[in-house]
Amino acid sequence: MRQKVVLITGANGEMGHGLIQVLSKQADTNIVALDVVPLDRALRNLVSTYIVGDVLDQMLLGRLVVEHEIAIIYHLASILSTKAEYNPETAHRINVEGTLNLLRLAVEQSQWQGESVKFIYPSSIAAYGIPTLKDKAEAGAVVESDWNFPTTMYGCNKLYCEHLGRYYNSHYRQLAADHDGKQTVDFRAIRFPGLISAETVPTGGTSDYGPEMLHAAARGEEYNCFVRPETIIPFMVMPDAIKALVCLAASPKNRLSKFVYNITSFSITAQQFFDIVKAAFPEAKIHFAVDEARQKIVDSWPECVDDSAARNDWDWSPDYDCERSFEEYLIPAIRKRYQ
Repeated sequence: MRQKVVLITGANGEMGHGLIQVLSKQADTNIVALDVVPLDRALRNLVSTYIVGDVLDQMLLGRLVVEHEIAIIYHLASILSTKAEYNPETAHRINVEGTLNLLRLAVEQSQWQGESVKFIYPSSIAAYGIPTLKDKAEAGAVVESDWNFPTTMYGCNKLYCEHLGRYYNSHYRQLAADHDGKQTVDFRAIRFPGLISAETVPTGGTSDYGPEMLHAAARGEEYNCFVRPETIIPFMVMPDAIKALVCLAASPKNRLSKFVYNITSFSITAQQFFDIVKAAFPEAKIHFAVDEARQKIVDSWPECVDDSAARNDWDWSPDYDCERSFEEYLIPAIRKRYQ
């Protein structure tokens, strides 16, 4: 008899670490973890099984369909914004074709089970593209439907996959003779702000100048921040990001008015980030050395986002504001990590 499981792709990444730790504490939750690298040893006893494999591997995904009854898919696997710009075609294959493969898997699972499979998808503020700093300042808190003109391959991938999810949720094979109108995929996405984790090192996001600053200071390494001091975008610590994924997955479908939700915690400038890091690590050698190309990308993202829909529909509220994020989570945990 096939075991009912939760599938996590990209399980060995920053978000995967936190999600596995939270879900493993839930009763009767069996986790199948998938990543292109072996799962960290500290996480292996928290999952039912871990698989080293690629979301582009159709044979592997076919085996998952046969061997498991997948109730929820957390599709975290992706190539992040900075790395994606160096090889946009590869990023497109992994970020888009990989997502399409997982959506197909969800359809097959729903047909086996006779009910829709939840597909939880982390999107990003990279889906926005605001053309000028004047527009950015005047835009204020941006809602989900505004400024959807991304300037990076990663942002284009995320925006397109949001639409793919909506299609699979509501319009999949709508002209087929055997189309019965039943929903096959229960697609739900969150547009995350810049994420900061104390547990894992940043891996190629364009918003990573903040966490890179913090980790470098704790290691006693020199760091050149690649954006201007006055640069401002929204941020969130990883425990709140994990909380949001789990809360959205648990929310009754009839309460949801959107497929894609903004969430946020706090917006600060790079200078404010610097000041907090410098106060915690006075010996830190941090400099501002602007990379104009990366700066232009960050400038296209909102200063803040409107997350009222998430608050109304599934009671979203962050546990960590700016002060608590640094004082109770980031600085103590990162200090301990590098001692």
